[in-house]
This record gives sequence, structure tokens and C-alpha cells, in this order.
Amino acid sequence: MDFQQVFGQPPETKASAPGRVNLLGEHTDYNDGFVLPTAIPQSTTVQLGYSSDACGGLRHHHFYSENLNEQMGILDINHTPSGFGSYIFGCIEVLQKAGYTIPSLCVYVQSSVPIGSGLSSSAALEVATLRAIRQLLNLPINDVEIAQFAQQAEIHYAGVQCGIMDQMASSLADTEHILFLDTRTLERRVMLLPDNAEILVIDSGVPRTLASSSYNQRRAECEEAARSLGVKALRDITDAEVTEKLPEPLRRRARHVVTENNRVLEVLQGVTSERFGELMNASHASLRSDYEVSVPALDTLVELLQKTPGVYGARLTGAGFGGACVALVKSGQSKDIATHVLEQYKQAGYTGQILVPSLELSDAA
Repeated sequence: MDFQQVFGQPPETKASAPGRVNLLGEHTDYNDGFVLPTAIPQSTTVQLGYSSDACGGLRHHHFYSENLNEQMGILDINHTPSGFGSYIFGCIEVLQKAGYTIPSLCVYVQSSVPIGSGLSSSAALEVATLRAIRQLLNLPINDVEIAQFAQQAEIHYAGVQCGIMDQMASSLADTEHILFLDTRTLERRVMLLPDNAEILVIDSGVPRTLASSSYNQRRAECEEAARSLGVKALRDITDAEVTEKLPEPLRRRARHVVTENNRVLEVLQGVTSERFGELMNASHASLRSDYEVSVPALDTLVELLQKTPGVYGARLTGAGFGGACVALVKSGQSKDIATHVLEQYKQAGYTGQILVPSLELSDAA
């Protein structure tokens, strides 16, 4: 199927946006913290055309997902659709609320970003949709505003109280650099990996959706912890000892955020590949024990990677509750490492797959 076959007309424009993998800084973005994502080769493309199918003066949108082979018609009567349509409809609505007039649209979605793997397929869809609308209507909005509108769409229409990391990464990151982002000020800079290192991403085989996970609960716990400590956000705490005065589970939630921010800031000052890996290992341990967002399959996959020669470090990536893990490995060894680890993973009773076989972001690459 293509746009012409589905909607009976050619598209007016199209735009794409990449997925992302987060190397360090997990569950810190909604705490005004620091993150280190990079874009991945997989992307989502949105094609747009005008729809003349109006009803009583109301907009009537038509959405189609090639991956899901699913089509839906959305009549503009303040009813948010479910599934992939909620992200597209959310983008349209936040633009409307910002004062832009959005006509009835036909929207065709194609994506190579894995769904349910923690590589931000939702942000890629949101950013691609907003980019396509910007092009179609020549809207005066920049890439940061694209990310901010995308975040609003996910919060208000998909039901995920997310931070802004995924959307900023999808809108501003590339596959040649790490993006350091201060999620409070939106200060950002690009970085390279240490020498002799590359990135490997493997799916645990456990799918998840944030809307049905405990993601929103974790955010609420962090906000309660910040109030108890008398700060705007946990980003304002730099000494993990301060969190010891909190009751459980707030103490462990806050401790993860504080130590995770400190890990990102250490990388920002410059570290070796070995030290970067140690920080990734510590991040996973904190996500597993303090933040409680890992699952047995992820723990097994990460442990297998961590004990494999040539691996500097590994951790879950994305919000957890399933999805993928990311490893920092010696340059040129990703394929052999992935093959070896996946064989062991299968023997442990799980089925995984390589999602990003090699992403090189260093001068030595």
C-alpha cells in the first residue's frame, strides 16, 4: 500500500524523524536532569495531504499506519483516538491550541523504529508528524518548539507524563554524536564517544508501552520526594546522602535520580571507555534496585553483556519495564559480541534480536 492507494491522491509533503537510544541519564528528564541520547538509523516517515472530507464544518482527519495496516477516521469532536492515532491527533491539537489553524488532513505513517523496545517510536512519530505539518503549512516553528509540542502531545493525548528527552533527541540529535541535554534549561552540546568504542543495541524480546506501565507512578514518586526535600526538582539535589532522610520507596527513587545525574555530569567532563562502561553498569544496577524498572529478561541480557570480553558496560535503555539494552563495546567487535550473547540469552530461555548492530561516534571510528 502507498499514500495514493489509501487516500486516492498523491501526498503533498513528507518528513522523517529518527528514533533514539539513551546511553546514560534515565528517568532524569522529568526531574529537570541531564541525559545523553543519540539518534539511531531507524526512523519514522509521515506523508501528508489535505482531506476534503469535512462534516458539518468539522475537521475530519484520516490516519493510516503501514506497519500496523490500520486506518482510522477522526472526526474533530474532542474525542481522542487510541493507539497510534492518539500521537498524531495530539500533535494536531497542540498546534491548534497554540493558535495555528490546521485543516483536515490525510496522514500516512511508515516506520522502521521498533515499537515497544524503548527506542522512542512515539517521539519519532510525533516529531515526524509535526515536521510534516510545518512543511505543509509553512509554520514558523523551530526544532526546539517541535520537541516541546511533541512532548505536550504525548502528555495530554497519549497519557504519558514524559520528560522532554525523547522528543529533543528525535528533533535535534544525529547518528554521529551523543547529545548532552540539560532538560531544565535545554542547554545542549554534541559529544563523541571515547576512543575505541561503539554502541550496540539489543532487544530483550519483552515489549512494553509506557501508558500501561508504572512510568507515571515513578514520576509522581519523584515529585513527592522533591516536595519533601524542599526543592523544585530532584535535579537540585547533588549529594545522594540527602535522600537518606526520605521514607521508602521515595528514598531509593530519589537516590537513583541524584546518582544518575552525577554519572552524566562525570561523562561530560571526559572519561575513558572503561570508565564510561563502569558508569553504565552502575546506572543499570540503580535502575534495577532503586528505581525498580527492570525485568528479569533485561537483567539477564545486561549481565551476559557485562561479563563478555570486549564489553565496557551495558544497561537497559529507555524507561525500562521491558524493551532494549545498550552496550558500549570495543570498536569492530559488536557483531561477534552480539552473536555470542544472543546464543547465551537463548539458552537462558529468552529470545532477543540486534536492533542497532554498530553505531560509531568517536574520532577513531
